[in-house]
Amino acid sequence: MDGSSEKPSRRRRYSGKNPKSFDDKYKEQQASRYPDEVAKIIEQGKTPAGTHRPIMINEVLSILALVPGETVVDCTVGYGGHSSELLSAVQPGGRLLGVDADPIELPKTEARLRGLFSDDTSMMLRRMNFAGVAQFLAAEAPDGVDGLLADLGVSSMQIDDPSRGFSFKFDGPLDMRMNPLRGVSASDLLNTLDVERLVTILQENSDEPHAVAVAQCVIVAHAKKPIDTTRALVHILRDRMKQLSVLDLDLTVRRVFQSLRIAVNEEFSSLDALLNQLPSSMKQGGRIAILTFHSGEDRRVKTSFRRGFEEGLYSSVSKDVVRASFDEQRSNSRSKSAKLRFAIRS
Repeated sequence: MDGSSEKPSRRRRYSGKNPKSFDDKYKEQQASRYPDEVAKIIEQGKTPAGTHRPIMINEVLSILALVPGETVVDCTVGYGGHSSELLSAVQPGGRLLGVDADPIELPKTEARLRGLFSDDTSMMLRRMNFAGVAQFLAAEAPDGVDGLLADLGVSSMQIDDPSRGFSFKFDGPLDMRMNPLRGVSASDLLNTLDVERLVTILQENSDEPHAVAVAQCVIVAHAKKPIDTTRALVHILRDRMKQLSVLDLDLTVRRVFQSLRIAVNEEFSSLDALLNQLPSSMKQGGRIAILTFHSGEDRRVKTSFRRGFEEGLYSSVSKDVVRASFDEQRSNSRSKSAKLRFAIRS
């Protein structure tokens, strides 16, 4: 013994029945150790902190119609909820190829999935943006794949963690990068924008009706003092957009965060790249399912699928979007904005 009187630090106690801090919610983030606590949260229609509840699993599986021995792709692995179901559907003998850009969450997800499936050859995951998925598939499935899913929503693990800066509900750095190891944060992006450019971002990325007024107040405020936290951005919007009703202001705050996130991660250009690559990545009769969560994404998917159908690349495409069931929307509020479309390769 070295004679030191220091005592090892103790884990912070679970603070009450409803802890507000992400760090305090350690029980929710350890579902295997606290299953009863997690079950209670899910029963309340909430998503446990640090996890993600996959949306429209049954509808996705119905569209992809996977059978044992097939190869399926998950372009947005996230927490692995969809991936585990897709991999199960193609067993025995099938393969899951998955990609995700998040260097923080992907190793955790891979460990969970490998704990569920003992056959290491049945799953191959890569840390990468799905914009480059064709290169991955060309190497691993040169003859094409049978099914492909892209869930374009931000994972709950990212939204709930204040350090990632995705949500206006928590204070944290104004970051918003899916991969915090590369690119520029939302705060740094503001350094490069003028009012006109921010107006364009707000209009193109979220159809913000008050884009000019929002851009003016944000750029002026940022020039005086850099907006480097989520709380600072929310405060500026609520303080300088008081002409809006409470409801309109809340919607504007949501749209501003959405617009900056899309710009930071170049989400639309990545989606366009994926959509352009899909026909060449699929086998004849291969099925594609894409989940979108706002109009900008859905318009791109709808237009691409319709054009592919007209050009003979797809034998069938969605005429209408598929929505989450009423029961799912009630049990998981994050499913309410989801739209599911499909296409089948000719």
